[in-house]
Amino acid sequence: MVQSFLEIDHDILNVIAERYGDNYFGCTIRGNHTTFRVFCPRSPYVEVEIFDSFEQESGDRKAMARNVAGVWELTVDEKLHGKYYGYRVVPPNDSRPSEGTDGLIADPYSRWVTVEHTYMQEGKTLILNEDEYDWEGDTFLSPVDQRDLVIYEAHLKDLTWQTSRVEKSLSWYQRFLKVGNNGGIEYLKSLGINALELLPLQKFSYLEPPYKSETAEGVHNTWNPYSLNYWGYMTSFFFMPESLYGLSKLPTPGAPYGRTPDAIKQLKNMVKGLHKAGISVIVDVVYNHTSQYDRNPLKFLDRDYYYRHDHYGNYTSESGCGNDLRTESPLARKLIIDSVLYWMKEFHIDGFRFDLANLIDRETLIRIREEARKVNPDVILIGEPWGGGYNPTGFSEIGWASWNDQIRNGVKGSDPVHDSGYIFGRWQQETSRLSLENFIRGTILHQPNGRYHRSSHSVNYLESHDGYTLADFIKIATNHENASKVFKSREELVTLEGNELNIARLAALYLMVSQGIVMIHAGQEYGRSKRIAETPVPEPEQGKLDHNSYNKDDATNYMDFSDVKRNEALFEYYCGLIRLRKSSPALRTSKPENIYFQSYDDALHISFTVNNDGTSDPYTYFVSMNSNGKVTQTAQLPEGEWELMVSETVASDAPISVISGIVKIPPYSGIVLRKLS
Repeated sequence: MVQSFLEIDHDILNVIAERYGDNYFGCTIRGNHTTFRVFCPRSPYVEVEIFDSFEQESGDRKAMARNVAGVWELTVDEKLHGKYYGYRVVPPNDSRPSEGTDGLIADPYSRWVTVEHTYMQEGKTLILNEDEYDWEGDTFLSPVDQRDLVIYEAHLKDLTWQTSRVEKSLSWYQRFLKVGNNGGIEYLKSLGINALELLPLQKFSYLEPPYKSETAEGVHNTWNPYSLNYWGYMTSFFFMPESLYGLSKLPTPGAPYGRTPDAIKQLKNMVKGLHKAGISVIVDVVYNHTSQYDRNPLKFLDRDYYYRHDHYGNYTSESGCGNDLRTESPLARKLIIDSVLYWMKEFHIDGFRFDLANLIDRETLIRIREEARKVNPDVILIGEPWGGGYNPTGFSEIGWASWNDQIRNGVKGSDPVHDSGYIFGRWQQETSRLSLENFIRGTILHQPNGRYHRSSHSVNYLESHDGYTLADFIKIATNHENASKVFKSREELVTLEGNELNIARLAALYLMVSQGIVMIHAGQEYGRSKRIAETPVPEPEQGKLDHNSYNKDDATNYMDFSDVKRNEALFEYYCGLIRLRKSSPALRTSKPENIYFQSYDDALHISFTVNNDGTSDPYTYFVSMNSNGKVTQTAQLPEGEWELMVSETVASDAPISVISGIVKIPPYSGIVLRKLS
């Protein structure tokens, strides 16, 4: 008799989740024995089908045995390295039509899946012969105090576009190591960042259903003319690196790809190369929902167990993606934790940014922290603190960092036309002068707009993959007509000048002198713009500035690093600020009570002193910023002589000059000084 969801023995499931290691499910080989285990609690019958090759249409079907907890198991007295397999599941009698399938599904614990290049991603799991990889002594590279991080958020293909035109035979993983100073490791070193956060690398659904065509499953794509999910926020397999990035070009539609697991070694080489350069590796992970359209195995193994539903039995969509994962289920929780640990152990990943992390239940978040810290005590855990609600304070309570949208909105604004912020000499609707001071102190709880128990939980940023780039936001906020303007070419947008450049520098300065963790998005340092590029698909917004480029595997997103030379003044300013921040512990790790603000008649003039008490910094700092576009401000320096480190146009970790007395701060600019001992 098939058990209902409510009849499953949850005590047994908890035992499995707690006692069995991260190699329990999936396919494991011990000696001359190959064991398959899959959780499918309400099915009356499950088979594993084993194939000699991906092309083989019919394989060797073997019945699996079910235990009382709903785990199906089979051991074959043979090493099956190099074979393919999948599961055939007879659905329970109470299944909805969309659940029933006599088709093959891959293993949710797959380390590698060869798939067909369609939106369905039909695939088979490859049983890996995992050779020893020579890490050459490599280990984790994450700081004890995560406020030392300067994170660079980027998409792998964006970074490697220029090299792809030259190194045509290399995969995207390989190109990253060959890029040189055009987006690769040498470029990141020259900028000075010490952590790279990559948009999703776990195997995702790249294709969406054809535009304006209804599929056999009843999906009618009316929203995405590109039929692509370029950014990768539609995970299909949580243990597998994206195999597309292991190719030198996109596969032919409908053709299988990923026949060999080359991407595994390529990704390891990339991580090792970054570590050798002193750069930590953070990956963006999506555990709040799964891919919407493909043959994700969890949908067919037991949708009631793995997914949340409304009272009509439909998938909930707090994620906006139509199929929220039921992370509180013990074995869903185990799958997430096992995946995190696998990426740490197998790929030496230093940290994770969790998409829509507020949709992950609190107990799972706590367990992730506990188990990950056993592997790396300094693991970097960053949550996007929204999704079905908003709770950065809750993340801080359990020792997680999270994205600080408060500083983003207060400094830049939430909307360039209707709600721009401080750097434009305006007041974002939820922000006050006291809020701006608190952002600099670390956005500390019980202060205006405070969200964090400590500044080390605040990931300060002004630009991310979501929304307009900072440069485009500035262009629109300073000229609202740019929101709807059609630009004939990207050359019109490459260079920031006049007040646009001054505001971009002021934004960078505010970010780099605020306590906490710093993150910049790829291209922010040179004023990257996202003009919607010419494309063969029907694109009514072509030529306009893009604020949601998730579906564009084209020049809209690709990074042209020749733009750095065109905006060299901004790039060098970022480089100098990053060097100064990294060499000045007081600018990132000071206690709130060691930051003292001066009071002026003009609230747009912010000046403060940071003393070095409790830090390893030998210096005291004075910072003054002026976002009033019409007035030059004056500030009285505290007594003594001060080294000018940042002027309105130059930032450096070496003194520019020595001054005392009164200083002037022009419109849309700021300065940083440190006191001579």
